[in-house]
Amino acid sequence: MFDAKTVADIITAARGCLGLAIIWLGFTQGEAALPAVIILMLLDWTGDFIDGGIARRSRHPRRTRIGDSDIFVDSFMSVCLGIYLVSAGLAGLSLGLCYLLGWMLILWRFGLEKNLLMLAQAPIYLWFIIVALQLNSEMGRWLVVWVLAALAINWRRFSRDTVPTFIRVVGSMLRKGHR
Repeated sequence: MFDAKTVADIITAARGCLGLAIIWLGFTQGEAALPAVIILMLLDWTGDFIDGGIARRSRHPRRTRIGDSDIFVDSFMSVCLGIYLVSAGLAGLSLGLCYLLGWMLILWRFGLEKNLLMLAQAPIYLWFIIVALQLNSEMGRWLVVWVLAALAINWRRFSRDTVPTFIRVVGSMLRKGHR
């Protein structure tokens, strides 16, 4: 059946394809592809921003493999962006490998917990925004505007749910040495 949930799943799956395009751009065009990668990341973030709301509006609510994998698509996108940054020479290979290895060890130790996966993504996105602001300030500002707009729209949920839950879960994991 084709409904809102199906549309949301298509958006989520398409985001994964954007990640592959970003990797390809890094290896084939390098730094010159930065404007295109900024646009692709804005599309990705927008898709991620709207897919959950679309899914919740489905007349036939149900869980799907794609919907349940949204955090993994988010993580995949950040890895793809990291690969772009390294392959385009915008981040060092040794830094990228150390970052990846470090997070692999953390996730091996604590498991694929959603809050840890979100934390692993944040520095990659921050580095991308900094690079974009330095090399293409006009388009880089669009990334900042997008992040600020998303925070403004979701401030209540972000400040009352996302951040407190993150602090509670990660703090608990660190205290218990959770696996």
